[in-house]
Amino acid sequence: YKLVGIKIVMSLAERINLPVVPPSVPRRGNRLTRFTGLLFMAASGWSYEGNWPDEPKFIIAIVPHTSNVDFPIGLNILFSMGLRLDFMGKESLFWEPFGTFLHWLGGVPISRSTSGGAVGQAVEQFNQRDQFVLVITPEGTRAKVDKWKTGFYHIANGAGVPIVPAGFDYATKTVKIGPPLMPSGDMEADFAELREFYAGVQARIPENA
Repeated sequence: YKLVGIKIVMSLAERINLPVVPPSVPRRGNRLTRFTGLLFMAASGWSYEGNWPDEPKFIIAIVPHTSNVDFPIGLNILFSMGLRLDFMGKESLFWEPFGTFLHWLGGVPISRSTSGGAVGQAVEQFNQRDQFVLVITPEGTRAKVDKWKTGFYHIANGAGVPIVPAGFDYATKTVKIGPPLMPSGDMEADFAELREFYAGVQARIPENA
């Protein structure tokens, strides 16, 4: 039975072109959560393109983000690869028992009244941990916006970590992972490079991208 289970997992992983997770990237989960994620991705027709960098700390910038449907897909991405990813949330959201669930998902409570704001607190998290991968949606909302929020860039620059662009391409049902970009300090030039990658990613609601 164990051998059959291994073959099924390998078959699902091959079907969705599952990336190899490098040893430096933080991991989590177990066989059940991984199988659940693999099964969801395969059954729903999603596959992967690209690979994660072999880095213990980086920011994943997900663009575009136009629908709540992104959440279950993102959750099963974590499960399928056994990734440990974190995200920032307002401190007021972490009330019990919901707060325990958010912490389990990787939630990091942020206090807006703290000196340094969200950017400073995120940089501190990077400095305090040996492994930390932070997921951020630069648009900041599912509604249409004219420009990205710049916090993710300042966090990466302050913590000295790369930004990994990623997106859910609903046109091809592909999770696309781009090459890491280390902030140069020239935000305009770096944003232009990131936008070049995202140009090939179609949102679930294109008019809101």
